[in-house]
Amino acid sequence: MLRDPSTKYRPFPTIDLPDRQWPSRVITQAPRWLSTDLRDGNQALIDPMDAEKKTRLFDLLVKVGLKEIEVGFPSAGATEFDFISGLVKTGRIPDDVFVQVLTQSRRDLIETSFASLDGAKQAIVHLYNAVSPAWRKIVFGMTRDEVKRIAIEGVKVLRDEAAKRPDTDWRFEYSPETFSTAELDFSLEVCAAVMDVLQPTADKPIIFNLPATVECATPNVYADQIEWFGRNIPNRECVVISLHTHNDRGTGVAAAELGLMAGADRVEGCLLGNGERTGNCDLVTVALNMYTQGVSPGLDLSDIDGIVNTINYCTNIPVHPRTPYAGDLVFTAFSGSHQDAIKKGFAAQSARNDELWEVPYLPIDPADLGRSYEAVIRVNSQSGKGGVAWVIEQDKGLKLPKRLQADFSRHVQALADETSRELGAADIWGRFEATYLPRDDDRFVLRDYEESGSAGDRLFVGRVAVDGAERSISGRGNGLISGVIAALGETGPDLDVVDYSEHAIGHGADAQAAAYVECRTADGRTVFGVGMDTDIATASVRAVLSAANRA
Repeated sequence: MLRDPSTKYRPFPTIDLPDRQWPSRVITQAPRWLSTDLRDGNQALIDPMDAEKKTRLFDLLVKVGLKEIEVGFPSAGATEFDFISGLVKTGRIPDDVFVQVLTQSRRDLIETSFASLDGAKQAIVHLYNAVSPAWRKIVFGMTRDEVKRIAIEGVKVLRDEAAKRPDTDWRFEYSPETFSTAELDFSLEVCAAVMDVLQPTADKPIIFNLPATVECATPNVYADQIEWFGRNIPNRECVVISLHTHNDRGTGVAAAELGLMAGADRVEGCLLGNGERTGNCDLVTVALNMYTQGVSPGLDLSDIDGIVNTINYCTNIPVHPRTPYAGDLVFTAFSGSHQDAIKKGFAAQSARNDELWEVPYLPIDPADLGRSYEAVIRVNSQSGKGGVAWVIEQDKGLKLPKRLQADFSRHVQALADETSRELGAADIWGRFEATYLPRDDDRFVLRDYEESGSAGDRLFVGRVAVDGAERSISGRGNGLISGVIAALGETGPDLDVVDYSEHAIGHGADAQAAAYVECRTADGRTVFGVGMDTDIATASVRAVLSAANRA
């Protein structure tokens, strides 16, 4: 890298727009969406999709609810042409969906594009030519007037080819390609000339797609460009301003959002951001960003895993686990403090009297996207007591008291350090059983018991295996637990009960009960016991014996 990059790179110029309005605006409704997965996304693949994969992806786009789908570049070759023509001829295109095709501004390519759509109920033909200085000078060697003439001649062919096919509802899109690095006045001049030829109306507006073909500036500059264009294009009511951002600087989504605030009407992109170089605008992220602000995106993303699986299959590109909303790990917390906040958030959420979502670290309810809560908290060596308790509660229904959470967390931490890997629910439950629940080799093993007496004076009589030898023990107390402790005093540790809690696990006649006891030994140590049984009294006895075994 250069010590002084200014000798090689120039900062992108800002836009003279002192009275810009977009910074004070918010997005209050969904835009029109255009998926270019089958065109821009497909051309970016090492191995382009075959017809079967393209058809599967097309069906997904329709299922998600996209009403405008760019299906390909028909003049690129027979594979593209046949796929597009096949969609039309087989009736696979729903009546409320506009398919779109892309073409360069050349007569033969435009004619081929129209031919691929013969018989379509409705369609959009998208024509483009590059207008920026670098392209004019380096690629084409043309003047501004010559570049504008390319656009004019191309849209004349659009007009004439559409007139030959009056049974199709034709719509037109024009892109001054490389808009974001072109002079604004020249982009406007070319688009106005296109309008002069096509004569759009408010009922049949022209789509002007203003692409950040290569992202070269911060998103606010793009927003300024969009607002300036919207202010200055003639007959704005006859124009749909469409955004097509790329992610070269990592801000394709932000540029699209600011572009909408600047007055754009439509967003082009790909599900999960596939596309040339660093990718296109991720439509899923933009849509769900709106959703989390209370704005319906008009797209059904409720089966996010199904979307991910289809995209993976069709593109042969894995979705990164940190991809917003869609990645495997985006709703997962390993950090102890994060887990504790999420656990408390879910508890507070269940106690609310309204449906407003307010859970720390989770900007969206995973259930809205078809995800379960089981994977929200996962345990490794960085996890804390809250995360461990969450997994136990979700997997087994046990609601551990706070001090028991801390005690058990030490055991899980030791296991995580020993294994140096993420711990699953089975790992955690195995350690819980080994630590607190009865085993045949425990010092005290309950066989049977009876309880009798009056309130405040209870007698516990139990058959208990002590060091493998079965014997009868008894004790009196003001309740069952104190009676058990008194009975253990004959052969067991001297325990003082500090805390006791219980709860049901599940519902109905077959529901189990869980009991938890915290005790202090004669030498000041704290021990915990856990008991589970279909009978709550028996669960309490087991909890005391569990504590005695750990004393």
